[in-house]
Amino acid sequence: MIGDTKLFAGTANRKLAQQVATKLGLSLERLDLERFSDGELRVELRDNVRGCTAYILQPTCAPANDTLMEVLLIADALRRSSVQKIVAVIPYYGYARQDRRPGYTRVPISASVVATMLQGVGINHVITVDLHATQIQGFFHIPVDNLGAQSLFVSDIYHRWRDENPIIVSPDVGGVARARAVAKQSQNMDLAIVDKRREKANESEVMNIIGNVEDRTCIMIDDMVDTAGTLGKAANALIDVGGARRVVAYATHGVLSGKALDNLNNSKLHELVVTDSIPLSAQFEQCTKVRQISIAHLLAETIARVQSGKSVSELLG
Repeated sequence: MIGDTKLFAGTANRKLAQQVATKLGLSLERLDLERFSDGELRVELRDNVRGCTAYILQPTCAPANDTLMEVLLIADALRRSSVQKIVAVIPYYGYARQDRRPGYTRVPISASVVATMLQGVGINHVITVDLHATQIQGFFHIPVDNLGAQSLFVSDIYHRWRDENPIIVSPDVGGVARARAVAKQSQNMDLAIVDKRREKANESEVMNIIGNVEDRTCIMIDDMVDTAGTLGKAANALIDVGGARRVVAYATHGVLSGKALDNLNNSKLHELVVTDSIPLSAQFEQCTKVRQISIAHLLAETIARVQSGKSVSELLG
């Protein structure tokens, strides 16, 4: 299986790429990736890749334009070097939140533009994790495996919170399906929803709690956390309005930009758990409220299954 497989990594998350390589019994392939003084990137493959299947592991996280460009240039170098197949493993798909054209606004559908570029450089298959909108798969004309981190969350929740009277919570109405899936896998755990609404024009948002969370450990489920503003407000509402004992949150992608650190520290959130789809900056590695779990095994097992022609859906249950 592994003999004709080569794994490449950009600069965005070398630690995760190395962990995946180790689990597969591979070494990361040698790659020169340099930046010129004007900001342009230069890529050169160091070894023969003719006829192999090449995997590029790189989240397109901040700086999104640079990390995306790395994927494109590595893929083009591989194609021009006569690989048989290129698979892009993109744990975090940047621009995923720009997946539609609201109303009559004059804006691009950036998630579709990214899909077009990835296919344009010869990528044959994409593996990603918890797309912000599953319909992004429809922007591609090649296979897309959208993996889920739910099984990791379910296991962690069971071992840490099963004796704390837990209840799964969706931080907004749009995330109900995601939260329900985790609740179902967690022995049909109870489900609550934080519903944000403005009762009147020009009034601030009111957080309404749908479901009884009093004296319970609330476990919020989301696909990503960016500035943590909404997450912090939801945690405060669950405790102040709903009477919850404790609030923890699980999110696949820890974007954690802007005032995220202040918002987390100033909220009543007990803990935020994210995966390593995006590496944590030093300030969040030191934050006692943030904990990271790894998707390396999930990615390695998926690559092994893709390479050997086995079902990926069986892996996801």
